[in-house]
Amino acid sequence: MPRDFPPVVYLPCAEAVDDPNDARIDMRETRDGRTALLAYSALDRLHECCGEDQAWIVVPTAFLSELQSLHPFQLLMLDIEIPIEQRRGQN
Repeated sequence: MPRDFPPVVYLPCAEAVDDPNDARIDMRETRDGRTALLAYSALDRLHECCGEDQAWIVVPTAFLSELQSLHPFQLLMLDIEIPIEQRRGQN
């Protein structure tokens, strides 16, 4: 990770859960077919970029290596805005 990468990141999830171990990280497919992990450097950025209803968990940046081995992804994208029509939220 770059030296200026945040020590924790907020990851969008498929739904809200009580136990972080039950979280299903919401990964996206890019136009060219790669799997992207979206991460946000602050909770307000996640809300701004994904919508107020987006479920999330906060994890130490070091956890991303473990996540990579459990659920491989080709790209890690930081603070990416999701178009409103593609946002996911909880009802």
